Amino acid sequence: MAAKRWPPTDHRPTRQRGNVNPSRSNGGDPALLRRLNTQAVLGSLRGQPPVTVTQLGAATSLSRQTVEAVLTDLTEQGWIEETEPERGMGRPARRYRFRAEAGYVLGVDVGVHKLLAVLTDLDGNEVAVRRSTLVAEVNGADRLAHIRQEILDLLAEHPGPRGALRSVCLGVPAIVGPSGRITLSTPIPDWNGLDLANQASRWAGCPALVENDANLAALAERWRGSARFADDCVYILTGHRTGAGLIVGGRLHRGRGGAAGEIGALSVLGWEDEITAELRSANDVGNVFTRAADGDPASLELVNRFARSLAQGAAAMVLTINPDLLIIGGGYSRAGEVLAAPLRTHLQELCLDPPQLTLSTLGEECVALGAVRLALDSTERDLFGFHDRNLPGAPN
Repeated sequence: MAAKRWPPTDHRPTRQRGNVNPSRSNGGDPALLRRLNTQAVLGSLRGQPPVTVTQLGAATSLSRQTVEAVLTDLTEQGWIEETEPERGMGRPARRYRFRAEAGYVLGVDVGVHKLLAVLTDLDGNEVAVRRSTLVAEVNGADRLAHIRQEILDLLAEHPGPRGALRSVCLGVPAIVGPSGRITLSTPIPDWNGLDLANQASRWAGCPALVENDANLAALAERWRGSARFADDCVYILTGHRTGAGLIVGGRLHRGRGGAAGEIGALSVLGWEDEITAELRSANDVGNVFTRAADGDPASLELVNRFARSLAQGAAAMVLTINPDLLIIGGGYSRAGEVLAAPLRTHLQELCLDPPQLTLSTLGEECVALGAVRLALDSTERDLFGFHDRNLPGAPN
């Protein structure tokens, strides 16, 4: 399939103003100075068209000599290359580009009913997508084997990226500890205690991360979606199950053990009550929303009761962090204003300062896209020794 380029984003390290004096600013550490200069140059190359030494000097406030030294090192390491000069009058200036194809990452959405894997280069350009269906009733071991085989099949179809795979991240319907071990998964109880990060690392032959699916969806919205300009937001994933992810101060908030946003555990809030179960058990849940849009009284009442239940849990988080934005994602977000309108009404009744409510713009790729972002963050730390915590959606 043809590569798809996602919209560019400004994910770059903080620019260094001038050549840093190591004796004053960095404790006399020349290695740290070189790394800071490398970060500045890489940040100005990533996601950009080929640029000249002069342009890099202006963008980084580094001297020409320093820029040329960094470019030489990065070229030798294979991270950048000199491009064909532009034709014109006089001697053409040398231009350089970041080699995004020098590495790849894999983001995987492991749902109860589906698997979606997205393979990208180091600039987040989509290389391949793989989808498959999962049977909800399958046991944990067979589910794990299915995921392993799907990942290996995808990588086998793309031997170039497989040989340069730098990181893989799996999004799961579970609370995940800092090490990538699953603490609690109600939808997949057989996985409780599973060190999934270690398993995935062995399959893929590279470092692996595991994260809660709603957290990754929130991260994706902050990176590419509705929350790009919101420092504080609540993302609610709703469909076969309901979960939430929090962005606080522009960064993903996981909490001490990765359980932040698990508001549905409070049964008194009603996220798993009989109203929610009634909607989910409908054989034609999509048609329930369709009939509600057409004005069917019974369907309107069911959707309204579900929206009230959803608003109770959402309001608890809204009242706690007073966010700029509340994003509704997951399968039920496709209902659009049929669900959003009554939800806004109930939030107005429950919240002192209701945030703007919007629907996810990323569709079914939201969790996988968040997994890509987290894998890219990990790769940047490992390969280039930096990670700008001011980047949209960077985890805390």
